[in-house]
Amino acid sequence: MNKLFLISGPCVVENDITPLLIARTVKPMCDDLGIEYIFKASYRKANRTREDSFTGIGDEEALQIIRGIGRELNIRTLTDVHESHEVPMVAEYVDVLQIPAFLCRQTSLLHAAGVSGKIVNIKKGQFVSPEAMKYPVEKVIATGNHNVWICERGFSFGYEDLIVDATVIPRLKKHGVPVVMDCTHSLQVPNQSSGISGGNPEYIETIAKVAAATGADGLFIETHPDPRNALSDASSMLQLDQLYDILSKVMRIRQALE
Repeated sequence: MNKLFLISGPCVVENDITPLLIARTVKPMCDDLGIEYIFKASYRKANRTREDSFTGIGDEEALQIIRGIGRELNIRTLTDVHESHEVPMVAEYVDVLQIPAFLCRQTSLLHAAGVSGKIVNIKKGQFVSPEAMKYPVEKVIATGNHNVWICERGFSFGYEDLIVDATVIPRLKKHGVPVVMDCTHSLQVPNQSSGISGGNPEYIETIAKVAAATGADGLFIETHPDPRNALSDASSMLQLDQLYDILSKVMRIRQALE
């Protein structure tokens, strides 16, 4: 069984202190459990519902913080890209480019990410079947870049909920690329009348254990030392001090399946 990797960090770079605090806390956890740690944070949030939602502290400043964390801890880093023209600039700072779920069919964005030569983590749209994800993967591979991951984050179910199908991980793995389970956003409660998504982070452990049991190569878990006061996704991020216990249970499941 391949080594598990964890993509984890805050939803967005909200200052120059919190991201590094999180990374310095998560890295030893992963080292202790034999997990590869990949730090993640959005340098800018482009897909906000409300006009007054926090989007970031400035692109270059946020990207420099992400790159600095990677260099200090000698780990890989990940951030989202939303438009094709952003890719060359962002690729200078991170190791993995993430395609948001709503944009997983955007050909020009996928091509630009592929041309960068970076790993491309494509989030499966809530509206896309596991089988149809072969097409976004093919768009990246068409550029000559075979470094592609797929990230599952649930299916739309009604107006204000998502559902996770336990068969999706093995179905996605048929595409021959690493598969990641987004344990955070699969538990979001989108489309709230307040214009701010809700979430059910108390079930992150459940989703993580199911992902481990069904063969996920990586987990995506956003975490924060004080989620309630975070500037983005406050209702869905995991409390930082709960992460180690979840990861240790995940590793026991994986070991039992070896």
